[in-house]
Amino acid sequence: MIFTIPGRIWLAAGAALLLANVAAFAQTTVRVRGMIEQVDGQTLSIKSKEGPMLKVVLADNAVILGVVKRSLDDIKQGEFIGTAATSQGDGTWKALEVHIFPENMRGQGEGHRDWDAPQSSMTNATVTEKITKMDGHMMTLGYKGGEQKILVTPQTPVVAYAPGGRDDLKPGHAIFIAAATKAEDGSLRAVRVSVQRDAAPPM
Repeated sequence: MIFTIPGRIWLAAGAALLLANVAAFAQTTVRVRGMIEQVDGQTLSIKSKEGPMLKVVLADNAVILGVVKRSLDDIKQGEFIGTAATSQGDGTWKALEVHIFPENMRGQGEGHRDWDAPQSSMTNATVTEKITKMDGHMMTLGYKGGEQKILVTPQTPVVAYAPGGRDDLKPGHAIFIAAATKAEDGSLRAVRVSVQRDAAPPM
């Protein structure tokens, strides 16, 4: 049996799809780096690294991660880490920072991708090999579909994530938001933030 659908229903469906696409394009994601100036309920006033003051509204179920200081020795084989790094021109990378994920975040954002500094990348992966060198440790990071070799020096900032809460969101604390949603009206929303506890987010 063949059913026919009136033209007006097709038009309504098409209009709904068009509106959904417009809404999707009306939002973009941005990274936010800065210092908390004020906390007003769910709204954070942040002095951005670039200068302008930003207001970010946290989702009711926002994940808050405290950033704590760690060292090169805390990076163990088998750890799941993230690292922003710059190209050394020979197929290897030099870490700008390393953040160690807790076990319950293993697999978060796994892979290798461009980052927002010149000639830089972000790699979230498992440490499969760690070789001591004169200038630090050369680490092999493995992820599904590939691996990267990254040099971590004694000067590289190393931090870890710890479960956080609203009490960590204090004026004067550094904050990093990897993906704040920016609506067409310029408002920002966030579902996950990393905030200074005893170390500033180096990402």
